[in-house]
Amino acid sequence: MKNLKANVILLLLICMSIATTHIQCMNETQDFVTQHDGRLWLDGTEYRYIGANLWYGAILGSEGQGGDRQRLCRELDDLHRMGIDNLRIVVGSDGTGEESYRAVPTLQTSPTVYNDTLLAGLDYLLQQMGQRQMKAVLYLNNSWAWSGGYTFYLIHAGCGTPPDQNDDGYTAYTAYAAQFSKNKEAQQLFLRHVKHIVSRTNRYTRQRYADDPTIMAWQIGNEPRAFCDTLKNEFATWLSETSALIRSLDPNHLISTGCEGIWGCNGDEALHRRICQDPNIDYVTAHIWPVNWSWAKSDSLAEMLPAACSKTTDYIDRHVALCREIGKPLVIEEFGYPRDGYSFSPKATTLSRDAFLSHILKAVTADKTIAGCNFWAWGGEAEARHEMWQPGDPVMGDPPQEPQGLYSVFGSDTTTCRLLQNMAREVQGSSGHPSAVQLMGR
Repeated sequence: MKNLKANVILLLLICMSIATTHIQCMNETQDFVTQHDGRLWLDGTEYRYIGANLWYGAILGSEGQGGDRQRLCRELDDLHRMGIDNLRIVVGSDGTGEESYRAVPTLQTSPTVYNDTLLAGLDYLLQQMGQRQMKAVLYLNNSWAWSGGYTFYLIHAGCGTPPDQNDDGYTAYTAYAAQFSKNKEAQQLFLRHVKHIVSRTNRYTRQRYADDPTIMAWQIGNEPRAFCDTLKNEFATWLSETSALIRSLDPNHLISTGCEGIWGCNGDEALHRRICQDPNIDYVTAHIWPVNWSWAKSDSLAEMLPAACSKTTDYIDRHVALCREIGKPLVIEEFGYPRDGYSFSPKATTLSRDAFLSHILKAVTADKTIAGCNFWAWGGEAEARHEMWQPGDPVMGDPPQEPQGLYSVFGSDTTTCRLLQNMAREVQGSSGHPSAVQLMGR
């Protein structure tokens, strides 16, 4: 009888252990952001957000060149208090680090040869974000040379030295970069990088990236473009093959392209629809840059703001219509407007920028087809030492090839930060996920 009772108790304990493990697995699965019915979801509730671009997060998280873990933690705390809990981050820069206007330190010095200190920085960043229940969107490539990307892989595929985007001009640069859409060797080098990163295990959490709910989505690249009308088919094929590879390596996370939208497809809406309809692409992305796209001019930012906002509304509406048609949500993951007077000084006012950001943020709050947005870009407590970034300068939202401070949102920009905090509270409250400011009763 005693043995029978002991066996029954043992069986009950085993059943309880299995049930507990099952519940834990369910909870871990629910921590991943998912997509269905044209919406993003988290823990069974619609997930909507106001987020930021923090492209340099892994650099700050490292203990090497450019690293400052104390600053990183302070800035994550600041963003979390504002309710900005979704951050878009570059996995790393590519190259020797000696290239002009290159973000340094670089992660990939040559194909699949990695700077381990910077990988540790990425691991640390994800660990700290996880502790704050923040979500990361990690992009793996870049069509622009400031972080290597296309040009890095083309160089190692034997395509010679690329023109410099700043010094040799846009046309010369894009003619070179366009080769990536058809160069299979360059693409294979990139896919090896994808496999290495997606399959990585975080040294601090001991968790595989593929199993880490801190990551919301893998993104193929930053503003991937064909750059050439005759290579659109090859471009779409490359995106499709890459998204399929990521899905095979990681069934848990969302996948997006990182495309600017219709603008990034040379205005070809059919190409954009084809890319977005791919079954492995979970949500549609759009970027909006009024000055870069000549919707406003640097010497008349305030005067041209109404026209820029009108064109912005039209651009958003076209993407919302596509998203409703294909049943996928939209994320406006890059948008920015310069400081007043096109000034690089953090002391410059931000009236026009605040008005532009408010225009987009109101569009996000008004239409649930838009799951969220990430403003460009958080600069935090950094202070520019030179108009153009130089090694040793603190990193900020403006990448090295752009004037430092022009688009960055600093912690000292009180009106902008207040606007973002209020909108984060409104969007997150409407989704059922309380923001940090709500939890604090502010």
